[in-house]
Amino acid sequence: MIAFSTHPTHIIQDNVPILRFLIISSNILLFLILFYFLWPHKVHGLVSGEIWRTIFQPTTVWLYTLVPLTEAVDPVDLEDYLITHPLPVDSGPLRDLIEFPPDDIEVVYSPRDCRTLASAVPEESEMDPHVRDCIRSYTEDWAIVIRKYHKLGTGFNPNTLDKQKERQKGLPKQVFESDEAPDGNNYQDEQDDLKRRSVSIDDTPRGSWACSIFDLKNSLPDALLPNLLDRTPNEEIDRQNDDQRKSNRHKELFALHPSPDEEEPIERLSVPDVPKEHFGQRLLVKCLSLKFEIEIEPIFASLALYDVKEKKKISENFYFDLNSEQMKGLLRPHVPPAAITTLARSAIFSITYPSQDVFLVIKLEKVLQQGDIGECAEPYMIFKEADATKNKEKLEKLKSQADQFCQRLGKYRMPFAWTAIHLMNIVSSAGSLERDSTEGLACSGFACSDPGCRPMHHSSNRLSDEDLYKFLADMRRPSSVLRRLRPITAQLKIDISPAPENPYYCLTPELLQVKLYPDSRVRPTREILEFPARDVYVPNTTYRNLLYIYPQSLNFANRQGSARNITVKVQFMYGEDPSNAMPVIFGKSSCSEFSKEAYTAVVYHNRSPDFHEEIKVKLPATLTDHHHLLFTFYHVSCQQKQNTPLETPVGYTWIPMLQNGRLKTGQFCLPVSLEKPPQAYSVLSPEVPLPGMKWVDNHKGVFNVEVVAVSSIHTQDPYLDKFFALVNALDEHMFPVRIGDMRIMENNLENELKSSISALNSSQLEPVVRFLHLLLDKLILLVVRPPVIAGQIVNLGQASFEAMASIINRLHKNLEGNHDQHGRNSLLASYIYYVFRLPNTYPNSPSPGSVHYATMARSAVRPASLNLNRSRSLSNSNPDISGTPTSPDDEVRSIIGSKLFHEELALQWVVCSGSVRESALQQAWFFFELMVKSMVHHLYFNDKLDAPRKSRFPERFMDDIAALVSTIASDIVSRFQKDTEMVERLNTSLAFFLNDLLSVMDRGFVFVLIKTCYKQVSSKLYSLPNPSVLVSLRLDFLRIICSHEHYVTLNLPCSLLTPPASPSPSVSSATSQSSGFSTNVQDQKIANMFELSVPFRQQHYLAGLVLTELAVILDPDAEGLFGLHKKVINMVHNLLSSHDSDPRFSDPQIKARVAMLYLPLIGIIMETVPQLYDFTETHNQRGRPICIATDDYESESGSMISQTVAMAIAGTSKWPLISLSHSTALYFQSGRQHTTFSAESSRSLLICLLWVLKNADETVLQKWFTDLSVLQLNRLLDLLYLCVSCFEYKGKKVFERMNSLTFKKSKDMRAKLEEAILGSIGARQEMVRRSRGHAFGSQENLRWRKDMTHWRQNTEKAEIEHEALIDGNLATEANLIILDTLEIVVQTVSVTESKESILGGVLKVLLHSMACNQSAVYLQHCFATQRALVSKFPELLFEEETEQCADLCLRLLRHCSSSINTIRSHASASLYLLMRQNFEIGNNFARVKMQVTMSLSSLVGTSQNFNEEFLRRSLKTILTYAEEDLELRETTFPDQVQDLVFNLHMILSDTVKMKEHQEDPEMLIDLMYRIAKGYQTSPDLRLTWLQNMAGKHSERSNHAEAAQCLVHSAALVAEYLSMLEDRKYLPVGCVTFQNISSNVLEESAVSDDVVSPDEEGICSGKYFTESGLVGLLEQAAASFSMAGMYEAVNEVYKVLIPIHEANRDAKKLSTIHGKLQEAFSKIVHQDGKRMFGTYFRVGFYGTKFGDLDEQEFVYKEPAITKLAEISHRLEGFYGERFGEDVVEVIKDSNPVDKCKLDPNKAYIQITYVEPYFDTYEMKDRITYFDKNYNLRRFMYCTPFTLDGRAHGELHEQFKRKTILTTSHAFPYIKTRVNVTHKEEIILTPIEVAIEDMQKKTQELAFATHQDPADPKMLQMVLQGSVGTTVNQGPLEVAQVFLSEIPSDPKLFRHHNKLRLCFKDFTKRCEDALRKNKSLIGPDQKEYQRELERNYHRLKEALQPLINRKIPQLYKAVLPVTYSFSRMSLRKMDL
Repeated sequence: MIAFSTHPTHIIQDNVPILRFLIISSNILLFLILFYFLWPHKVHGLVSGEIWRTIFQPTTVWLYTLVPLTEAVDPVDLEDYLITHPLPVDSGPLRDLIEFPPDDIEVVYSPRDCRTLASAVPEESEMDPHVRDCIRSYTEDWAIVIRKYHKLGTGFNPNTLDKQKERQKGLPKQVFESDEAPDGNNYQDEQDDLKRRSVSIDDTPRGSWACSIFDLKNSLPDALLPNLLDRTPNEEIDRQNDDQRKSNRHKELFALHPSPDEEEPIERLSVPDVPKEHFGQRLLVKCLSLKFEIEIEPIFASLALYDVKEKKKISENFYFDLNSEQMKGLLRPHVPPAAITTLARSAIFSITYPSQDVFLVIKLEKVLQQGDIGECAEPYMIFKEADATKNKEKLEKLKSQADQFCQRLGKYRMPFAWTAIHLMNIVSSAGSLERDSTEGLACSGFACSDPGCRPMHHSSNRLSDEDLYKFLADMRRPSSVLRRLRPITAQLKIDISPAPENPYYCLTPELLQVKLYPDSRVRPTREILEFPARDVYVPNTTYRNLLYIYPQSLNFANRQGSARNITVKVQFMYGEDPSNAMPVIFGKSSCSEFSKEAYTAVVYHNRSPDFHEEIKVKLPATLTDHHHLLFTFYHVSCQQKQNTPLETPVGYTWIPMLQNGRLKTGQFCLPVSLEKPPQAYSVLSPEVPLPGMKWVDNHKGVFNVEVVAVSSIHTQDPYLDKFFALVNALDEHMFPVRIGDMRIMENNLENELKSSISALNSSQLEPVVRFLHLLLDKLILLVVRPPVIAGQIVNLGQASFEAMASIINRLHKNLEGNHDQHGRNSLLASYIYYVFRLPNTYPNSPSPGSVHYATMARSAVRPASLNLNRSRSLSNSNPDISGTPTSPDDEVRSIIGSKLFHEELALQWVVCSGSVRESALQQAWFFFELMVKSMVHHLYFNDKLDAPRKSRFPERFMDDIAALVSTIASDIVSRFQKDTEMVERLNTSLAFFLNDLLSVMDRGFVFVLIKTCYKQVSSKLYSLPNPSVLVSLRLDFLRIICSHEHYVTLNLPCSLLTPPASPSPSVSSATSQSSGFSTNVQDQKIANMFELSVPFRQQHYLAGLVLTELAVILDPDAEGLFGLHKKVINMVHNLLSSHDSDPRFSDPQIKARVAMLYLPLIGIIMETVPQLYDFTETHNQRGRPICIATDDYESESGSMISQTVAMAIAGTSKWPLISLSHSTALYFQSGRQHTTFSAESSRSLLICLLWVLKNADETVLQKWFTDLSVLQLNRLLDLLYLCVSCFEYKGKKVFERMNSLTFKKSKDMRAKLEEAILGSIGARQEMVRRSRGHAFGSQENLRWRKDMTHWRQNTEKAEIEHEALIDGNLATEANLIILDTLEIVVQTVSVTESKESILGGVLKVLLHSMACNQSAVYLQHCFATQRALVSKFPELLFEEETEQCADLCLRLLRHCSSSINTIRSHASASLYLLMRQNFEIGNNFARVKMQVTMSLSSLVGTSQNFNEEFLRRSLKTILTYAEEDLELRETTFPDQVQDLVFNLHMILSDTVKMKEHQEDPEMLIDLMYRIAKGYQTSPDLRLTWLQNMAGKHSERSNHAEAAQCLVHSAALVAEYLSMLEDRKYLPVGCVTFQNISSNVLEESAVSDDVVSPDEEGICSGKYFTESGLVGLLEQAAASFSMAGMYEAVNEVYKVLIPIHEANRDAKKLSTIHGKLQEAFSKIVHQDGKRMFGTYFRVGFYGTKFGDLDEQEFVYKEPAITKLAEISHRLEGFYGERFGEDVVEVIKDSNPVDKCKLDPNKAYIQITYVEPYFDTYEMKDRITYFDKNYNLRRFMYCTPFTLDGRAHGELHEQFKRKTILTTSHAFPYIKTRVNVTHKEEIILTPIEVAIEDMQKKTQELAFATHQDPADPKMLQMVLQGSVGTTVNQGPLEVAQVFLSEIPSDPKLFRHHNKLRLCFKDFTKRCEDALRKNKSLIGPDQKEYQRELERNYHRLKEALQPLINRKIPQLYKAVLPVTYSFSRMSLRKMDL
């Protein structure tokens, strides 16, 4: 069975099939045994790679490369690997790639910003523990974990436009010819001059009118390249080229490439906002003046905002005083000196919920006086300022009265008037305001200038809030309600504007100075506290403790005694003694800052007044049971009476501030006592009936008051209060605890605590959010330090975990607007980022002797230094909060040991189940982030951040994490179809968690976790019909993990792919001996670095996963993954782009290492070539080059990532991906269509490829190229070819078009106001939101986001210039990378010498790049490479790739005509060297000569913007080289060069002529036709020009003419081919093509001067081959098909079919027959619908036309061209050329008499002509096609009478028929053909009549027999034949010509013929009527009858005329000597 041989290699080679069989059949063991025996023991060393490769065809090296790509491999143990593979000492810059930097993670304590100058913390020394906790929570430093390099990960490093611009600085401007337009003016003048010249075509010999050779010799050459002609060794040339190419290159490729347009990248996590105080939209309101008609007393004003819809006051009051000093003086005795804080006249209001329902309400008060409001307001209504002098006395009296009242009652106020401003109106009127960003409001009762103004209304006796809301609602739609109010004339000026960002001189609602308060003496602006219309969910961050008291109403109706002018004095008391009033009531305006009492305004003579006061109190931080509000009611005596006190107390009531330890707030209806309350009243409520007290109205509630607290101390929620109270009781160890009415003893505490934790769910959401930070802190504390209750440790971990989960879910559900893209609630994210810390970092100082927490054991042994560092984190302002941790007592520590939060959290999460687990999963991100922060803090406090990773966390914790990750992964896999949204969140959370763990844990362990997740997904994928959703989730997962800032380090970029250590110790020690970080590449197998082999995937673990995903998804066989292409490509693009810009990788050596991680990318992209978007199609090339046909792609089993063996061993998977075992693969290929990637995805992939090629180590690439097969190298070249097209420079014009998208950023004042007041109703809201950074978290985000949507701020030229600059640099860099790679490929060929066949591919790419739009810089290098290539492999061009030689000549010539000097210099140098090398090979350069001449011809024929002047310079340069070339001076070479150059110059001159006629298509084609004719003896050139013509025709959609050009080309080729070789199946020259076109014989090579085709350089083009002929014919068939001439398609294929039959090419034959079937089907379907051409005779008369004078042509125009259209076209064209007044169109078609024409004018005669056939021809021309193909004769008719008129009576109407014959048959290779022959036929009147009647009869017959029948058409024809109106027609003809027998016997026959015509006509009419009868409906019966009646009339009239025969014609036939076959006058005209 096994053959043995002496040589070891032979042994293996002989038995390869067996060994391979053993491997495939999974019998590894047997294989190894056999191998052992087959291998002689004496031979040392490893098996040669060649043999391995033979066995393991086609890929890999290691035996265990057998894990399919759909499975994850086992990762390397990273920590071990780094220890076992230390870095060599001299590793240089690579050292940083090995390990994370030591300062990777930092824990920072950052002091929080305080808005105010002084802290808001209360001064009290004794504080309640809850208050203390709250204050600590509002003042402690933020505890932030910083990943120092996080910003370098892809998540924070988006390729933004700003960053791009930064990286694009200093780019050189690339020069492109396409941007260098010729100098406008001169160029245009020259063109106009050409147009005006004569348009003749000289038939003089070529060149006699060309610029003489003399011109060429005297012109100037371009600069010559130095040392071009030296004989330098190739290696030296390569080295020089390489150095030049590599200098001044742009380092960062991605800086030139815009990032792919994707939504917010999944891995992007913005840093949460710092928790801060909440503000809505802020409005600045300035009160400027208040003016009444009379000024007699001080007026006091207040402002507040009201929301009508919510019926709510939405701000506190702002009190302001606009009184003059004189008025203020009246009150001096009553008012203490005013504090500066009470003098504010401007305020900032905050509106969280802007709407159309917000009003600014202004209320005025004045000093109390005698009389009700109506009386007091009277003077203000009746007096006018204008009448002041008239009413002087009255006013004086009023003033003195006011003075008296102020003196006596100055302490009391009364309501006076109110008005309101609808904020909505401010916005609508703002358009007309001045530019100073203010809103002026003048409120007045008359001639109100502003629609927002309302008259002041005096306050009636009752203006309750209900009334106020009604009035406000009516203000929007004025109604009778408001009309009932009496207006007071006044003017209030207010200025409203959006508040500035940081206003100066601002005071908070607590009167604290906000920062930037330079001078305390300046009048301040007050911030007014908002009472939001709806709940606001923002955690408290500052201390605020305010109480608002709103006395509402009092009912003293049933009180005995005098109590009418009632005021209420309000005091805040800390005890019962009158002196215990606290100075905590805020002053209003112009008074002291705080006072001890406040009075309400008095309503005159009202026993049941309403109050509108707002009394604001600053609450003490700690309240006791004795704190209470005391209300004292007074009667104020307004009249001054003897012995009457000013105020008399008439009642008392109070509210205790605390009830069961909770703040007492809300609505109260209190009884009022008539006497002073007794001792110790304050602890009781007034509702309690105290013995012996007298009450108003029998102790009923008579006083309504509301108390509202705005506090960040008091939660005002019973559940929260209870929880905090219990936790604090534990803290203080004070039992029993009083909560509500309960007393809780220590033994009951545990149950109460647990129930209060679970009851947190019932609390209101708003207080939960406000106290969120404290609440979470407390819950976490309970987890970490289980309390000791009654000596027992109570484990509250589970309860706390559940409570946290439920709170977090509540926030998530209710606060949807607060989530980021990953569903993370911003409040919670901020909590974790800033607030959360391990509880043991701030232990309280417990009372000595007892600690009732089980504290972490380790905290005691923490190094002292840490304590010092940490002291910052504790409150500096509060000495009670201890800075040093105290050691817990030993007893408790011994019982418990330590609990670490992350360990406890992981444990609780793993063990939880049911709804708790569900809610934890819903918000997994929260617990994950909490856990990670806890882990970092733990490491930090225990100084373990530098410890080895394996020893950082205990095994138990790691097991919990592993279990957690595994279960979550299985949740993702099992639930992704049901709970899509949740699973997406869970997936990203898990990924971010693992990403975080990579920074703190054992990384090998984390890799295993990643593998676990992968495994779960893989196992699920096998069973899924549509895997894309799950794969998409996995992509997100991977992308997030790979966004780690040390992604590159994690991939071990410096490791070499040593086989991973095996489990047995002996082997592992053997493998680790060679250092893994050796930089020497030789000691590993190159292929492994380029393939996704197991070693690669293990050691470059994450990169392996990324590239595997790419390979799997891009695989064409991957079912259902097409939708993920863009996603996976973006992932790779994103990573590479991030590496590219990463400052850590800027060193080329490091970049090469990074690129090494992506080497397999090259192979993967090579696999996708057939699927890539074909960028070449948009180019003028013929699509992508196919070095390998697509079939080869399909069948090529040696694919890059082929896993055939692997799959066979692993067992073929159910979900086949990548190459499968052969049988399955074949099955797939049979039905597979390639899905093409989008252009964007393809472009992204290709830029990635270029990045890898640019940065990878060249030696490594070269080694790999050496290993590749020819097929694979060709595929690589195809890729590069595509890259050239993909990154071609677009040109500035394209950018100008693209840049129309604009975005205006300006935001005027009005918009800001609108947004502040209306919020989202304003259309600009969203933008504004963004501009403030609300939308995406931070300003940085905002900017980034803006770039993503490509908002262009301006479309100025600079922007376009910049874009063109970038695109130009990208194109240059991309092409230079391609050039570098081509050079490596060429070197590979030089080394191996076995792969020369791929040089053609290299050349193809080079040529393609020359054909694209390239910069001057690139072209210089490109030409240098091309010269080197030709010099190394000269035979390549001149013998093998002859077609490429032609292409090269064309490209070089094109660049020789460039407008840029350097390009011309290099192109001429290359062209010269090409000739020289061709000459050196065979002393003749006929090939290059031929190709260059042909190239020039085709360039001239096709190029639009071709400049002959530049080309002339290049020709001169070539001549100069020839003259200076000493080496070849003695040969014939210089002369040959000269001949060639002169010939080229001649062709060039032809083109000048062509340029003149660029605008005249017919003339241009005539000229090209003439040039082609001139090349009759030079087949290659004639062919070139025929093809130029075909191209021009195709451009103009003249497909039939293009097809004719191609047929002529084919005939020409066939003619020469038949001379070369006699093959039966090939066409025998032109004759074979006669059926296609009769014109084709002109291609026959029969003249004497025809060249022999076997001469060197003749017929050498690619078309002079069998395949060339086939190609031409196929193109011709395609053009005929486009022209609709399907019959001609058939004729073309008749020539083609024998060729394919001879070659047995079934595939081609099947295609042809398919196309034939298509053609014939179209003939059938389009019967009667095809239109070919319309023909016109055009005659030119006048000397202006030069050669065209008196020439006649037949023009072929597109189908259905009207005479007017061609007439308009030609008249317009020649009018432009000669002047409109010169050209005249002759309207008739009569013969033109030259003598009668104006010699100074140009005349054009245009006549419509129809194809003309003799009767005998009609037998063959049956179909529509026959009648429109091969046309040479045309006819037109001219009616005339003998007396010169055109039309006359029937009997005198003659007709002239003119028949034209053309020189060639239509369709021909041009669209106008000369008329060569003309004859005329004149018809007599009776012949005209016969023709007319025959025509009518034919029409009737056609309409009758049409199938399907067309009733409309039939009726139209019938109507024309028998209708009443026109039966004169036929009848009249009969009467004129048939009524009498003619006297002239010559006319007998005509008479008879007409009679027979009429007979036929009547019969046809009858048939038609019968047919019509069968078609009509009942509604047309009458019409039918009418037609029949008319018919019978006509028939009767015609009967006698038709029946009369001419007897002479019916005599016996006598021998006749001559026959009148046609008695007509015939005139021949030659």
